[in-house]
Amino acid sequence: MSDRDAEDRWSPPIGPVDPEHPECAAVIAEVWTLLDGECTAETRDKLRHHLEECPSCLRYYGVEERVKALIAKKCSGEKAPDRLRERLRIELSRTTIIRRG
Repeated sequence: MSDRDAEDRWSPPIGPVDPEHPECAAVIAEVWTLLDGECTAETRDKLRHHLEECPSCLRYYGVEERVKALIAKKCSGEKAPDRLRERLRIELSRTTIIRRG
């Protein structure tokens, strides 16, 4: 096996990996499923247990949790005023008619 083959197969870890916890890369890969509530109860329990034991992963989880909260806050703006929405609907309708014609 050449050095080139070994380089092609190697992939870097997916986040901070604590040498005391070799499963960190797998936990970091699953953080968003935990944040989004998309993992099974068994996976959730395993992830939470690991986070309780691993300060590096807990720190990473905290950062991702804050990023998710910030995105939710900044992207959930108010609904556009009715007059603006109506004007946009009319303009989009005109644009569609002109392009089809």
